[in-house]
Amino acid sequence: MTDYREAAMKSKAWPFEEARKLLKRYRGERGAPAPKPGGEPMLFETGYGPSGLPHIGTFNEVLRTTMVRRAYETLTGESTRLIAFSDDMDGFRKVPTNVPNQEMLAEHLHKPLTQVPNPFDTEYESFAHHNNAMLREFLDRFGFDYEFLSSTEQYQSGAFDETLKLVLARNQQILDIMLPTLGKERQATYSPIMPISQKSGHVLQVPVEVVDADAGVIRFEDEGETVEQSVLTGGAKLQWKVDWAMRWVSLGVDYEMYGKDLTDSGVQSGKIAKVLGARKPDGMIYEMFLDEKGEKISKSKGNGLSLDEWLRYGSENSLAFYIYREPKSAKQLHLGVIPKAVDEYFQFRTNWHDQAPDKRLGNAVHHVHGGNVPQDTIPVTFGLLLNLVGVMGDADREQIWSYLRQYAPDATVENYPALDELIGNAMAYHKDFIAPTLQRRKPEGVEVAALERLDSELAALPEDAVAEDIQTIVYTIGKEGGFENLRDWFKALYETLLGSSQGPRMGSFIALYGIENSRKLIAEALA
Repeated sequence: MTDYREAAMKSKAWPFEEARKLLKRYRGERGAPAPKPGGEPMLFETGYGPSGLPHIGTFNEVLRTTMVRRAYETLTGESTRLIAFSDDMDGFRKVPTNVPNQEMLAEHLHKPLTQVPNPFDTEYESFAHHNNAMLREFLDRFGFDYEFLSSTEQYQSGAFDETLKLVLARNQQILDIMLPTLGKERQATYSPIMPISQKSGHVLQVPVEVVDADAGVIRFEDEGETVEQSVLTGGAKLQWKVDWAMRWVSLGVDYEMYGKDLTDSGVQSGKIAKVLGARKPDGMIYEMFLDEKGEKISKSKGNGLSLDEWLRYGSENSLAFYIYREPKSAKQLHLGVIPKAVDEYFQFRTNWHDQAPDKRLGNAVHHVHGGNVPQDTIPVTFGLLLNLVGVMGDADREQIWSYLRQYAPDATVENYPALDELIGNAMAYHKDFIAPTLQRRKPEGVEVAALERLDSELAALPEDAVAEDIQTIVYTIGKEGGFENLRDWFKALYETLLGSSQGPRMGSFIALYGIENSRKLIAEALA
C-alpha cells in the first residue's frame, strides 16, 4: 500500500487529482494537510431527484464520486462517507409521461413528492417512497457503499432547523445573490423559503416576510389570508439552489460533483454557502453525454442509451470503464460505442497486471475495480465474438461455445465465466443491432481473383492452422492483389464475407470460424 500511496501522490489520473484537492481543504500548521475538524470522516455527496426513476446518469455520478472517494482513501488511509441524498420534499411540478395513473397524479401537483400517492402497484406509501426504494435497489445492485438520506426526514426531524434559522437571518443577503439571476416576473414572487401550506399541502412559491429568524417564523399570503407559520420541523422547503447550499452547510459536505448544465447553479449555491458561514464543497464539473448525432442526451427526447440497454449488450464493468475515461470531455453514448468499450476494458484489465504501481494507478480498470483487478482473461475479443455470431446466424449458446473450443480447447463456462456473459451480450447485440443491417455484396474486379487465391491458400492449410500464419497469407494476397491499399482489401473481405464495412483481424476470425467454414463463406461470395 505504501508504494501505491507514494505513486498516488504524483498520479495524473483524475480521481487522484480530485482527491488531492481534499488534502488542501483543511490546513494545519504551516499549510500542511490536516484532518477534518472533530475527526469527522471526509463527506462525499451525490444528489437525486425522485420525480423519476434512476438512470444511467445516476450510475455515472455515483460511480465517479466513488472513484474519487477510493482515491482519497488510498492517499490518506482515512475513513470517508458517501451520502446519497434524495430531494423528496421538492414540489411535484409535472406528471412524468412514463408512469401509470396520470390523472390521479395530476390531482396532487405542487405537493411535496412524499405526499403524492404512489401510482405504482407496490407497497410504498408515496410516489417518492417508491422511487427512493428503486434508487436504493439500484445502488445496491451495483454494490455501492453509501448512506441514504431523505430530504423529508431531514426537514421534519429538525436536522436542518439550525441552518434554516440562519437562512432566515440572512434572507436579504441570499436575495441579493439570487434576484439578479432571475427575470422581472420571477423576481416579484421569489423567496428563498417556500412554506408548506397548511390548507392545500402545496409547496408555495410566494413572497415571504421573516418575522422572527431565531424562532423560525415567517409571514405570507395563503389563499387570500395572511398566515404566520414556523419553517422548522417540516414547515417549509427551500428553493433548490438555496436548499443545495443549506444541505452542504448542515451536513458538512466536503465533495460533490455535478454536470456542466448545473455550472451556474453551483456558483450561486456556493455564494449562498459562504453567506451561511461555510465553504462550498470541492468537486468536479463533468461534461454531458451526447447521442450519435452529437446532440445532448435528454430523457424527454428519448435519444439516449439506457442503463438496461448497455447491460443487455455489454458488461457493467465495460460501462464503468467507459464512464471513467475523460469525464471533462463530452462523449457519445449510443449502442455503437459498446463493442469497442468492452474490448478496451479487457485489454486494459490484462495490461494492469504487468504494470508498475504508478502505471496501474493511471489505468482505468484500477478505478473500476478499486485496485482489486480480476486476473482472468478471455481467449477472443468481443469484436471477434460478434463476427462469429454474425456468420453463424441463429446459433444457440452451446453452438457458439463449440466453435470457441476449436479455437481455444480449454474454453468452458467454468474456465471463462466472463466470456459466457459476453456470448449472451453478443447474441443480443447481433439480433437487435447488427443483423438488421447486414448485407453481403458481390466481389468486384480484383476482389474476385484475390478471394479465389485466398480460398486456394486456405485449402492447403491444416484445419488447426494458427491465426498468425493465416494473417500472413491474407496480408500477402492484399499486397500482391492489385489493390491501391490494404484497407481496400480488408474492407472487401468484411463486406463480401461478413456483410459489414468493418470487421476483425481476418487471421483470427478464420482460425476461430474454421478453415472449412471460412472457405464456404468465400464460395458463397464468389457464387
